[in-house]
Amino acid sequence: MKRFSISTLFCTLTLATLALAGCKKDEVVAAPPTVSLEFEQTVGADLLVLDTKTYTTLAGDQFRISIFRQYISNIVFTKTDGSTYAVPDSYYLLDAAKPDSRHLTLTGVPAGDYKGITFTIGVDSVHNVSGVQKGALDPNNNMFWTWNSGYIFTKLEGYSAQSTTSALTFHIGGFKAPNNTIRTVSPAFPSGMTLLVRADHSPEIHLNVDLLKLFSGPSTIRFATLSDVQSPGSNAVKVANNYAAGMYSVEHIHAN
Repeated sequence: MKRFSISTLFCTLTLATLALAGCKKDEVVAAPPTVSLEFEQTVGADLLVLDTKTYTTLAGDQFRISIFRQYISNIVFTKTDGSTYAVPDSYYLLDAAKPDSRHLTLTGVPAGDYKGITFTIGVDSVHNVSGVQKGALDPNNNMFWTWNSGYIFTKLEGYSAQSTTSALTFHIGGFKAPNNTIRTVSPAFPSGMTLLVRADHSPEIHLNVDLLKLFSGPSTIRFATLSDVQSPGSNAVKVANNYAAGMYSVEHIHAN
């Protein structure tokens, strides 16, 4: 009878183990689908440039912008069959001074074919009265009125020769009637375009944000008569109605 040494037995077992491992198929865990939102901020046909570039409203007023921040929240996707998917805890602060804030990656959007997107410009009433919060809703982002217990949904500051003080200060907020400035928009996809969400690719929706729409639309804003809004009220409602009427548009969709 032949005797096997311990080293021979070890080599035999090792080879057997490697052979079995080689027979197994590699198990690949698919990453959850993601959808990216890219927000390009413009003023009419021009890119937004803070502090140095002068723009002109449709009414003829010249102005520069030093600060622009705006909340978007409660993102909902609509499938081609009419069903919807609401992105949980979707609260984001777009800041013109922080390019990374204008690129959002949404993880967990179910695979499917989508025909539309809806979101809120501002912060819903529940979160306006939910006390100190974190992330985009952290009061340290300087988008919260401590004296009024509510968020500033849109903040634009800048300069204009037409303003009686040379300054522009538009702090738009308010969630109580009759001065509720929460607005929900559904910018249409380009004709014939569908958002295809799959595990093997991550599509991107490219949106344009036209700041010129703050000052034109249902109401024409002239800086000689309105250049300072820092509390909820009828003037804040005018500006909110303006930007809800067409500030956001979907430029194109990348399949990736």
